Amino acid sequence: MSGHSKWAQIKHQKAASDAKRGQLFSKLSKTLTLAAREGGADPAANAKLREAVAKAKEANMPSDTIERAIQKAAGSAAAGGNLEPFLYEAYGPGGVALLIEGTADNRNRSAQEIKHILSEHGAKWAEPGSVQWAFRRTERGPASPASTHQRGEPSQGGWEAQEHSKIALSQEDQKKFDGLLEALRKQEDVQEIYSNV
Repeated sequence: MSGHSKWAQIKHQKAASDAKRGQLFSKLSKTLTLAAREGGADPAANAKLREAVAKAKEANMPSDTIERAIQKAAGSAAAGGNLEPFLYEAYGPGGVALLIEGTADNRNRSAQEIKHILSEHGAKWAEPGSVQWAFRRTERGPASPASTHQRGEPSQGGWEAQEHSKIALSQEDQKKFDGLLEALRKQEDVQEIYSNV
């Protein structure tokens, strides 16, 4: 029975779940830092920060980690880098319109990583404004992410595909699209992905 240790199975499962949890905490930490930097470190006076703290607590993020993320925004730029929001546009398999939203300390690096993911999965990078026509802004709700200003930077509200732009995918394209979404979600700077499927 070589290689059938119960402990080995538990160890691998724990490592996989810890990696997913760490990635989620990293994304939530960036969201907290950006919200605190934009509107101040007081959740009572900053609705965006209050929402980010609620999401972090919902994901069982430790309180000291939440506080460190908020303090990072209040501290110097050297302590946590300069996080910037972004909104990238792309066309996926079968002509799916994609809006990819997130925060990054280096927009050039994250843009290159996202371009690489898109090209690996048969998707194409789009110029700013070339995909936004397929979406409309929605009001910010408890689970809604940020929307964008004209320059492709998140603000308040979310995105929803307009009725006339929604498309259906073939099974083959749907499989490629699911793989693309999975790869984009694993990228640490990506917060939300909107599509017209």
